[in-house]
Amino acid sequence: MTTTRKILLGLGALIVVAYAGLRLVAPPLVEGSMNRQVPHRPYTVPTDAQAVHNTLTVMDWHADTLLWQRDMLDRSDRGQVDLPRLQAGNFALQMFTTVTKTPRGQNYTANDASSDNITLLAVAQGWPMRTWGSLLERALYQGQRLDDYVANSGGALMWVRSRSELQALLAARAGAPDTKPIGALLGTEGAHPLEGNIENIDRLYDAGFRMVGLLHFFDNEIGGSLHGTSKAGLTDFGRAVVRRLNEKEMIIDLSHASEQVAWDVLAITNRPVVMSHTGLKGHCDTPRNFPDDLMKAIAARGGLIGIGFWKAAICDDTPDAIAEALLYGVSLVGADHIALGSDWDGAVQALTAEDVPAITAALLEKGADAQLISKIMGENSVRFLNKWLPKN
Repeated sequence: MTTTRKILLGLGALIVVAYAGLRLVAPPLVEGSMNRQVPHRPYTVPTDAQAVHNTLTVMDWHADTLLWQRDMLDRSDRGQVDLPRLQAGNFALQMFTTVTKTPRGQNYTANDASSDNITLLAVAQGWPMRTWGSLLERALYQGQRLDDYVANSGGALMWVRSRSELQALLAARAGAPDTKPIGALLGTEGAHPLEGNIENIDRLYDAGFRMVGLLHFFDNEIGGSLHGTSKAGLTDFGRAVVRRLNEKEMIIDLSHASEQVAWDVLAITNRPVVMSHTGLKGHCDTPRNFPDDLMKAIAARGGLIGIGFWKAAICDDTPDAIAEALLYGVSLVGADHIALGSDWDGAVQALTAEDVPAITAALLEKGADAQLISKIMGENSVRFLNKWLPKN
């Protein structure tokens, strides 16, 4: 064997070892540093509060769990969501969202679209090569991961892509009170996976996506981000996307959109919108949150506002703080328009899915009755889905 060949083989072996190390070590370290759990002793939930919580149909509107390299069907000590923790929290429905691009130095004030953190993460986690250079393929790959979880869950997870599937889930939960299945919904965080092609809405729809967030942390072909550089409204392409999403009966999520984009959408949509994960500026004055008048306009059109669980949204991350934010929302826009929007596994520090009974306890301590708690913990969400998902 020649010296040159030996050197090439040695370099090849080093590359293989380095990549294996990257696959095994980097993703857990990255997630562990980003999806932090609120440090606390186990929450003590009073018996009466737990009894109320056990009667609820709980839904959360935003979890980025599909981005991360761990099996969602198994309990993990990383992150904030997996099937066992959803079951422990008495969840009925969870919206899973796909993250396809984030900028370096991500912040809440001004980001451009010139950089991307997800490419390296995709490579490190061993995603298919087709995802390395395509935002659409990244969204579709994460959607396929959810489909695989549903298929391999033994009935513990059920797809909810239509009103008929929602009714099937609710019937299955009523018929199996000891082993209630959980409904899985799919959305995308930002419409940049469309890659400027409106026909890709159909590809997302066919893959099970039923909610589309128009923007994330940077401006895209749709319009301006709340955290972008332009703060612009909808583009002509953005208006066409809104009309097409309405035609497909896909839910529009205004989280991360600029204020002008939000007003523009409200002016042309014929369906209500959601804020899947947010806070309320009158309660927590940070750059992450829309002003209260815009939130009132969203609610006035029949929309839902999912209250987040992290400090930049609600100025704290305790069950008591979440309860305060939820009740502020009720006082601002009414009891029928407030829901849960945790932003789990979205690079925030938050309590986990199994800790959610502590929110019910905090709401009871603040004087909320069981009827109000039932609405904001999931009844509003079920009613919204039962009206605005596609029929079949």
